[in-house]
Amino acid sequence: MAGAVLIITITDRCRGGEFASWFQGQGASLVLAALGRGTATTEILDCLGLEATEKVVLMLAAPRSSRLVRRAERALWLDVPGRGILMAIPISSIGGARARDYLLQWETEEEDMEQQITHELIVVITNRGYTDQVMNAARSAGAAGGTTIHAKGTGTELAKKFFGVSLAAEKEMVFILARAEDRKPIMKAVMDQAGMGTEAQSVVFSLPVTDLAGLRRLEEE
Repeated sequence: MAGAVLIITITDRCRGGEFASWFQGQGASLVLAALGRGTATTEILDCLGLEATEKVVLMLAAPRSSRLVRRAERALWLDVPGRGILMAIPISSIGGARARDYLLQWETEEEDMEQQITHELIVVITNRGYTDQVMNAARSAGAAGGTTIHAKGTGTELAKKFFGVSLAAEKEMVFILARAEDRKPIMKAVMDQAGMGTEAQSVVFSLPVTDLAGLRRLEEE
């Protein structure tokens, strides 16, 4: 489906309500929140002017609009280091016209322009307690940091058919925003150092980011 994106915003937990209220005020009908934590090293935190605080991950569907992202950047002060980051990921389809109308009833013009993909969101699903192993691998290939949320897996018995191993049900999802040219080496490093052949048993995939805000200081480094 052209013209729709999943907006993912990561910020400190103390700002989660402020951010969610702003999106709802723009017309968002459903804003999902998940508690997370940052993984950046002290050196990276100092470089970006961030503090090692607990995070909240907000997710919502919206019409694809660079103007919306720019409004969020200004209204939520995302150009200020430490305020958070926002990324837009294409949605290919939404099941049912009523669901689509419910999720996308925004007062904004849809945009369906071709944009160069400069960044990708790398998603790592790993056994609980192995985030440091994943991030050490990712950093060895150039990743700056990530955000982790706790999850619980299902269908772990089926893994024996594909991997020949048993998988733990308790999982962590690690979100790593990276430049497009860094995606392959970061994913390879995670697979080599924390993949299915290790105790971390990580599965890795990536999603294209069509628009983003909040990386000014990172891009200057």
